[in-house]
Amino acid sequence: MSEFIKAYNNDPFVGNLSTPVTTSTATKLYLGNLPIYRKGLSPLLRGLEIGMAHGYFLIGPFYILGPLRNSENALLVGFFSAMGLILILTIGLTIYGLASFQDGGKLEGLESSKGWRQFTSGFTIGALGGDVVAYILLANVAFFA
Repeated sequence: MSEFIKAYNNDPFVGNLSTPVTTSTATKLYLGNLPIYRKGLSPLLRGLEIGMAHGYFLIGPFYILGPLRNSENALLVGFFSAMGLILILTIGLTIYGLASFQDGGKLEGLESSKGWRQFTSGFTIGALGGDVVAYILLANVAFFA
């Protein structure tokens, strides 16, 4: 077992283990295709894509597992609950950007305050859009079945 798990780049001070899962080509390919790491995307498009995915799946837990899951308004409550969580996440992203990126315009992309603001804006629009799409699809599921 110890021949499969070793220190990353044979450096025991890195604090990361190199395992067949973490260093496999499939894992590196998968992580490289996530929008946060994909090359050639602007911060706005990164935020939009990440927000769409999150907004789309956030409605489900509130709709299926929420306290009003057996009522006729469960879907609407799930929709508004997901919107509330998206706004909380947007506030958290904004606070993180204000606290972390106080640069004078030297950096680019997500490492700058302008890039982080674009990412946050894209995330907000994408997440709210994903939430609306999920709500429309779930409200009309009988039409598609």
